[in-house]
Amino acid sequence: MGGALTRYRVIAWIVGVALAVLVLIGMPLKYGFDEKTVVAVVGTAHGWLYMLYLVATFDLSRRADWPLKRMLLVMLAGTVPFVSFYAERRVSHWLAPEHARTPEPVTG
Repeated sequence: MGGALTRYRVIAWIVGVALAVLVLIGMPLKYGFDEKTVVAVVGTAHGWLYMLYLVATFDLSRRADWPLKRMLLVMLAGTVPFVSFYAERRVSHWLAPEHARTPEPVTG
């Protein structure tokens, strides 16, 4: 499950950054200065990246055996600015104990 978690974490950050750029830079440029290039480029990229985010979230949720509600909420996190960052931290926290089960060395 480590690979699925890593893929999810990477795409969650990429989608989050793309959405932040779209909302904080692209939208003000479009509506304040009639410059539509950033929205056109970043908006399209975010749409395609969001589909990868959905696939990565689905893959991780099946491997981690999440309930449907949790999976859907994490999937929706990529649609609200900055929420994907929060979701990524929560998911990492939920799954951290499973990856921290390394045996401690025997001393003495």
